[in-house]
Amino acid sequence: MNGWASEVKAGVEERLHAFFVTERARAIAIAPEAEALHEAVRSLTMRGGKRLRPAVLYAAYRSVTQSGGLGDVVDAGAGLEVLQSYLLIHDDWMDGDDERRGGPSVHAAFGADHDAHQAASLAILAGNLACAWSWRLFGSDPAVLEVVQRMHEEVLIGQQLDLLAVEDVSRMQQLKTGSYTLRGPMALGAVLGGATAAQARSLTSFATPLGEAFQIRDDLLGTFGDPSDTGKSAGNDLRAGKRTALVLAAEQTGAELSALASVFGVADATDEAVASARALLERVGAKQTVEERLAKLLDQARAELDGAPLAEPGVTMLRELADKLAYRSA
Repeated sequence: MNGWASEVKAGVEERLHAFFVTERARAIAIAPEAEALHEAVRSLTMRGGKRLRPAVLYAAYRSVTQSGGLGDVVDAGAGLEVLQSYLLIHDDWMDGDDERRGGPSVHAAFGADHDAHQAASLAILAGNLACAWSWRLFGSDPAVLEVVQRMHEEVLIGQQLDLLAVEDVSRMQQLKTGSYTLRGPMALGAVLGGATAAQARSLTSFATPLGEAFQIRDDLLGTFGDPSDTGKSAGNDLRAGKRTALVLAAEQTGAELSALASVFGVADATDEAVASARALLERVGAKQTVEERLAKLLDQARAELDGAPLAEPGVTMLRELADKLAYRSA
């Protein structure tokens, strides 16, 4: 993407830095021990991340208003990042992932000084604290809070479906990831920019296929991605027994899948066994099927912008977001 995304990232990170300084003082005033929870959230939030969600919010905002700037939405953008930290902290614990963004996940970091139960409990509390902080950043506008509440509700239900390994992977992806990665941030931008009903519908129509595409790309990265790029060990999704789009596509081939079954849901599966499972996913065509589905979703999203009642420079920003998603390496 062009320089606008870098400006969003820099602006949001500056706001986050100031926010965490304030919240540290507030937390320590309540109880000095709370500094550990604060640091866990701050470290994860500031350790990395592309700040995609604030970029989505800002692109949507600029597509419905000609008069606003980043300062008008920076708090909401920072709120999305802190909300994501909350979700990642809990997700990592549920999935048993010990790495995130090139460092230890929060429950793993607490595990250095506490037993497993205490470490998990502290991670849950850190996640809950991040959730509370995100609402402070979102402010008090009822229209904004309605979008955030709906987004929050959908991602929690999507996480439930993921844990239960439901067969409807597309529905799970739309709820778990599409809700707070694309549809929610897009809706926030629409509300903050005073979008018309037609503009809001166009943004939703663009965000829906793009949200599913984002999760499909994450599925590809979770199995075939380079850990130095993803910040997580390759094969974690397989070891965690996640019914990703890749697994579903493999099951639908009717092929013999013993190499996949030997690692699926097996936390201590060897790297060699995971490599065999990845090779099988390519051999039976599952990877190609998922990549073709990804391309179709991206084309669908791009087509929704043609003739939409949206303004520049926001439309160009939205197209660049779709292109960025398309070319994330797997």
